[in-house]
Amino acid sequence: YTICQSMVLFFFENYTGVEVIIYGDLPKNKENVVYLSNHQCTVDWIIADMLAIRQNALGHVRYVLKDGLKWLPLYGWYFSQHGGVYVKRSAKFNEKEMREKLRTQVKAETPMYLVIFPEGTRYNPEIPKVIADSQSFAEKEGLAVLKHVLTPRVKATHVAIDTMKDYLDAVYDVTVAYEGTVDHKGQRKLAPSMTEFLCKECPRVHIFIDRIELKNIPEEQIYMRRWLHERFEIKDKLLIEFYDAKDSKRRNKFPGKSVHSKLSLKKTLPSLLFLGGLTASMLLTESGRKLYVKTWIYGTLIGCLWVSIKP
Repeated sequence: YTICQSMVLFFFENYTGVEVIIYGDLPKNKENVVYLSNHQCTVDWIIADMLAIRQNALGHVRYVLKDGLKWLPLYGWYFSQHGGVYVKRSAKFNEKEMREKLRTQVKAETPMYLVIFPEGTRYNPEIPKVIADSQSFAEKEGLAVLKHVLTPRVKATHVAIDTMKDYLDAVYDVTVAYEGTVDHKGQRKLAPSMTEFLCKECPRVHIFIDRIELKNIPEEQIYMRRWLHERFEIKDKLLIEFYDAKDSKRRNKFPGKSVHSKLSLKKTLPSLLFLGGLTASMLLTESGRKLYVKTWIYGTLIGCLWVSIKP
């Protein structure tokens, strides 16, 4: 898993040459954490890897994913086997199932870098109805209306923290902004897709990390819900400063000190050479090509059967 994710980062960092700018407090050492982030595009999944590799914790990354993603060919089963947790939204959310999976991981003393996107779906300026519905819900519930993020859902976050509270070292509250996602009128555009990112359409990605001690997080869900919304209010203020600051010099950056963090080729190139060589050697022979195709076909079928029985 670490080798595969490292190879992915070769393309998303070393190949693209994107500048990764980190603000706030990212510990150098590995920790067991819940990682909470705003969600705007598929590249958000890679951002977690970008931070984890800088802590030598790349193999520890696990995700809370939408239930439908478990049917992805090979990868749906792969992420499940690596500790990923598939969840359904709202009333169909299975709290017991998520707790059991996390308890199994804790019992096995599995290193934990659990990535959760509490908004539940992406913030997409091209789908204003989702944003309007989120703001309407917040207003109805007496919560602050947010501009650049959606109203967060608390269930998965509460289950994760409550189940692993004696195992976790901290919670990482992460805010991500992609430079170049504002049009000529100053309106926010759709964040880059993975393909656009790989085509070098994002010059810089800005990542703000706030490390939060568990003792500072309320345990009961009703209070944690308020706490989580307040954290997203902070994210919203950071993003308003990033996108909408009246002073142009304050735009396209978060407040405070920042570090331009360049990833060494030593971290990713060996994985690329290893996996690239392994794949090429298979595809160069007829028997290897047959094995490659059969792996995808039968692996997908067996994987789909597996996750339908044991999510």
